[in-house]
Amino acid sequence: MRFNNVFVPYGGYWSTPFVRWQGNFANAHPIALAGEVAMRALKERNIAPETFDALFLGMTVPQKHSFYGAPWLAATIGAAGITGPTLSQACATSARVIASSAFEIETGANRAILTVTLDRCSNGPHIYYPNPLGPGGKGDAEDWVWDNFNFDPYAKNAMIQTAENVARESDITKEQQDAMMLLRYSQYQDALKDDAAFHRRYMVTPVEVKDTSGRKVLATVKDDEGVFATTREGLAKLKPVLDGGTVTYGGQTFPADGNAAMIVTTREKAKELSRDARITVQLLAVGSARAKKGFMAQAVVPAAKNALDNAGMQVGDVRAIKTHNPFAVNDIYFCEQTGVKPEAMNHYGSSLIFGHPQGPTGTRLMIELIEELALVGGGYGLFTGCAAGDTAMAWVVKVG
Repeated sequence: MRFNNVFVPYGGYWSTPFVRWQGNFANAHPIALAGEVAMRALKERNIAPETFDALFLGMTVPQKHSFYGAPWLAATIGAAGITGPTLSQACATSARVIASSAFEIETGANRAILTVTLDRCSNGPHIYYPNPLGPGGKGDAEDWVWDNFNFDPYAKNAMIQTAENVARESDITKEQQDAMMLLRYSQYQDALKDDAAFHRRYMVTPVEVKDTSGRKVLATVKDDEGVFATTREGLAKLKPVLDGGTVTYGGQTFPADGNAAMIVTTREKAKELSRDARITVQLLAVGSARAKKGFMAQAVVPAAKNALDNAGMQVGDVRAIKTHNPFAVNDIYFCEQTGVKPEAMNHYGSSLIFGHPQGPTGTRLMIELIEELALVGGGYGLFTGCAAGDTAMAWVVKVG
């Protein structure tokens, strides 16, 4: 779908640092944490909670009281008079939340929507499903995070097997994956230069993690935590995770915790709320796709093509590209299929390096896409990212 009147205020977005699972965000309730971060971010931007007609929430890992979802989060930030849906679409959750918001803005149903995406992979729920027909009435159990990483009930495989399937079909070697990982790690280092100047353009930091009483500070998170130092020699020593495979632990991302948010609104309201009214950010077009069974990494290409087609563009028309790439295989395949040079995309990092909290991953990548375009004087940008079920979603944005 293409949009004509959907905009984002420049600076009307934010993200926490991403923290490797079982780290400093492991015991923080993700909705409560997102509320605290949103209140701080809105205050820093002089935006009143009353500005919003609705709040759209995206999350993929159930948490205590998350049944109340968006209305609960809206109330915690001082917007008790609004509501909205809670959406979940695996790692396409961010793209879907923004798309659903954009549709309401385009049709005039609302004028300003706060989209918040969040997840805590740490300490995920262990769910018991009653099953009276089980042996002795014994129920079924599921580890929500880990079991779903490791089994697609349709494709009958784990996430890592989808990467291996694409690598095998496209003759992608371990050495190619190592080289891609090194490149992406070096690009991420650019975001850390000058006291992480790029991150400070949008990141809410530092974030204090408090105990249950809310009084004692247990940790202070200043930037992404859990990123592994990556070297050519270190990658070369790693063995594939699966027998006969090519994907190592060094060629894939890691689960993480965090949240990110973006304001979706009209042109007029975006200018009013912008940190710099001279910079216009337009959400131009969205696309989605599904690859064949068990080939998740391939879905990023048709999703990108659909978004670009909806925008009336080709990949050569975009100035910056960001991908959600849980495996190095994703970017190798994307580059082979589109002709994009690996070094021409994912400047300042990607989820392959800084982690994968599922729900907010795409929002952060779109934020970084906007900021990169602002730094180079504007242009068109493309975000595309895969998701469970061999799916993907993509967005085309324009910064000018």
